[in-house]
Amino acid sequence: MLANLESAGFAGALYLINPKRSEIYGRPCLPSVEALPEGVDCAVLAIPLASVLETVSACGRRGVGAAIIFSAGFAESGPVGRLEQEELAAIARACGMIIEGPNCLGMVNFIDGIPLTFVLTPPARYQGNNGVAIVSQSGAMAAVVGVSLRARELNISFSISTGNEVISGVEDYVEYLLEDRCTSVMLMIVEQFRNPRRFLDVADRVRERGKHIVLLHPGRSSAARASAETHTGAMAGDYQVMRTQVEQAGVIVAETLEELLDVSELVLRCPSLPMGGTAVLTESGAFKALTLDLCDQLSLPLPELSTATAEALRQVLPDFIPPTNPLDVTAQALVDPDLYRRTLPSILGDDRYGSLVLAIILTDETTSSLKLPPIIDAVKAIRPNKPVIFAGLDEGAQIPIEFVRELRRIGIPFFPTPERAFRALARLTNYIGRLQRHNRNPLEVVSTFDLVPGVLPEYKSKSLLHSIGISVPAGSLATTLDEAGLIAERIGYPVALKAQSPYLSHKSDVGGVALNLVDEQHLASAWKLMHEKIARCRPGLGLDGVLVEAMAVQGIELIVGAKNDPDWGPVLLVGSGGILAEAMQDSILIAPQLSVSSIVGELYKLKCAPLLRGYRGSPALDVEDAAQIVYQVAGLTLSNPQIKEIDINPVVVYPKGDGALALDALIVLT
Repeated sequence: MLANLESAGFAGALYLINPKRSEIYGRPCLPSVEALPEGVDCAVLAIPLASVLETVSACGRRGVGAAIIFSAGFAESGPVGRLEQEELAAIARACGMIIEGPNCLGMVNFIDGIPLTFVLTPPARYQGNNGVAIVSQSGAMAAVVGVSLRARELNISFSISTGNEVISGVEDYVEYLLEDRCTSVMLMIVEQFRNPRRFLDVADRVRERGKHIVLLHPGRSSAARASAETHTGAMAGDYQVMRTQVEQAGVIVAETLEELLDVSELVLRCPSLPMGGTAVLTESGAFKALTLDLCDQLSLPLPELSTATAEALRQVLPDFIPPTNPLDVTAQALVDPDLYRRTLPSILGDDRYGSLVLAIILTDETTSSLKLPPIIDAVKAIRPNKPVIFAGLDEGAQIPIEFVRELRRIGIPFFPTPERAFRALARLTNYIGRLQRHNRNPLEVVSTFDLVPGVLPEYKSKSLLHSIGISVPAGSLATTLDEAGLIAERIGYPVALKAQSPYLSHKSDVGGVALNLVDEQHLASAWKLMHEKIARCRPGLGLDGVLVEAMAVQGIELIVGAKNDPDWGPVLLVGSGGILAEAMQDSILIAPQLSVSSIVGELYKLKCAPLLRGYRGSPALDVEDAAQIVYQVAGLTLSNPQIKEIDINPVVVYPKGDGALALDALIVLT
């Protein structure tokens, strides 16, 4: 670390402390913390674990403002280390000291040239006002990302390794960077958000300020939290909940380290974010077909050329090159390098395209020197206000570095492969589209209820849902067979019987459901058989009664649920419903602040969407009414924090105009 500070030309006061040495590399050493002057800004502890607590206490007594602790062996090592970390936190709080770490690699302030890390750091100083800050719990990954960003000649403002986050966490550093004029992108690698709701608040403010967070979060494949009183609890895992909430707050979530870097480069280097479709100019018919396949897979739209653009291209292209998107200009540019200058203005001027990818064959230095200058000159002349991305079609081709640097200088990211460019562009394009579609809806307080903790059985859950405008089948609770008969006569046969108890979430498993009872005789027989089966399967279980309901007409079944995650807050789940809800794996999580129209768009992302639109001559379904149910559930959950989970399965959706019906429901309260 001392070598880093010296190479960076740090001009501030440095105090070295070592009880066994009088000097290090010609610099004098103090024998102890007690020999420090009062009010040192920051102490960096590169010492064994056993000495950390004592040293931090000594720093506190000398008024040291902050400490960076490299030492490991705290909470990450087990119960004993966790207790020591708690003691470390108590010491820091008592003396008002900020701590970065422990178990971290420190930080680098590239703006002021202050590298407080033991990783060898080049003395590059930040220049400009469009920088990227690295905020990573993993020190190793912070270092790796830093190397990659410097290789791309991107400005790094800060690199911060937060480690175990005993006092300060990623939320604190992002909040600081929110106000930093040199930082426009925050590149984050986070394994666990220790204060999720605060992070969401800070992320909202980052988005409102016009800055961007690009996040890589491990954990997609981890098992979902085992809190499954309902289908919703089982189907909404930790990673899914986190991703739903942070994306709603405006965070761009990358799925690989490569994508994290690629997306960050697009945001930093391009003059604007991509809005709408993408145009592709290439030099291979086969690659044109591959591009169509990949972009379809990535949901990256490649709109057709407008009539005006197609006609303009016909005027400048040889007859054997048809104007299309992607545009294959073949090998013609080898004999006519001016072809790029003639074609780019029309494509970049087409409002259908928010970005352009140049997938060019470079081959060798000679070929690169022939093709790249006219491309660079054309972009300089046009000065487009939309992203232009250069992607070499042949990775490993020898390219004069001055061309790559000139592309970057004029705002064109250089990618070694088109596939990487397409994936990063798709991630960013989808993010922009999501922000446009998912405008937050003003919170409408649906109702506030005084509810007793525990499980609300179906009849109580449906009563609550019905009170906020969600349609449920006609019916009532019966405690005797005579009551059941009167209810059935009132609502009309056929009817269903459903046993009701807060301790009987899955009624059908113990014979607690009887369907299509067409008359009084069938009702009496089913009543008797149901009570016998439940007594045999669940001896001693007391029932609140039996719900007698009108049989509903068949339709397409969805599941609608809500989960109030203890860390992240409420999220909604929609998907294919019925008894196979979990097996079908056709569900998505959505944020609860969406408008009805946005929820409709989410429902059409399900695998069952063709059935909702009307499949093979069947009528289109009342998706708007189903979305209204989701919207009402969102308002109910947001308005009543004591609701832990809501599970409505199935919601039966009927043809357009006939609405949707909640057939079964369960609400869990805390």
